[in-house]
Amino acid sequence: QVQVVESGGGLVQSGGSLRLSCTVSGSIDQITDMAWHRQAPGQRRALVAGITTDDRTNYLDSVQDRFTISRDYAKNTLYLQMNSLKPEDTAVYYCVFDIRIGYNTRLYWGQGIQVTVSS
Repeated sequence: QVQVVESGGGLVQSGGSLRLSCTVSGSIDQITDMAWHRQAPGQRRALVAGITTDDRTNYLDSVQDRFTISRDYAKNTLYLQMNSLKPEDTAVYYCVFDIRIGYNTRLYWGQGIQVTVSS
C-alpha cells in the first residue's frame, strides 16, 4: 500500500512564502519523476514544477524564478519552496510521484493542499 501525504499549505499575504512537502511511503521499488500540479477554482489542473531522477527541473512560466522544486531521496520527500507569492497562485496544490512496484509503474497523487494568497 502506497501512501502520499502533503503538508505545508495555508494562508499567506501577497509577497510571502510557503514551503510544501510531500512524502511517499510503502513498498516501493523505484520512484522516478516527481511533480507539483495545482488547480484553481474553475480551472484545469496544471503542472507547476517537475523534477526528474537526475534532478532536471522544469517550471510553469508564471512561477519561474519564484518557486523551487527539490527532492530528498533518503526521505522519499518532494518539496516546493514558493516565494514572492501572488494572489493568482491561490489553488489546491497536488504532488504526484511516478512509482514502480514490481513490473507495474503508475502515478500516485497526494490528497491536495490549499494555498491561499491574500492581496
